[in-house]
Amino acid sequence: MDDDQYNFNDSNDQNNTQETINERIRLPRNGEVIGIIEQFLGYCKMRVRCLDGKTRICRVPGRLTRELWLHEGDVIIVKPWEYQSDEKGDVIYKYKRNHINILKKKGFIKEESLDI
Repeated sequence: MDDDQYNFNDSNDQNNTQETINERIRLPRNGEVIGIIEQFLGYCKMRVRCLDGKTRICRVPGRLTRELWLHEGDVIIVKPWEYQSDEKGDVIYKYKRNHINILKKKGFIKEESLDI
């Protein structure tokens, strides 16, 4: 009986990995772009290298300043401004590490684009 208590099933491990793979991941929509934070410029502003090939100065909107804790190298979603769309944008969402790995596997992010 003691052996049954300590018997670890592989099915539990498989269920845990399937839950992480089946977890919903927010993707860019309506003109949003995936970007990587290169440098902080002060007061919630940062330089972001977007995957569309442009570098933008982005800010964190006031409603998200306490929710998003950002660091250099984080992968984020950027919403370019309607005017000056090639130069400026807003940070909308920050990806977690396990989401980044799934995005790599699905082909949304290339490995060489993550190098700063």
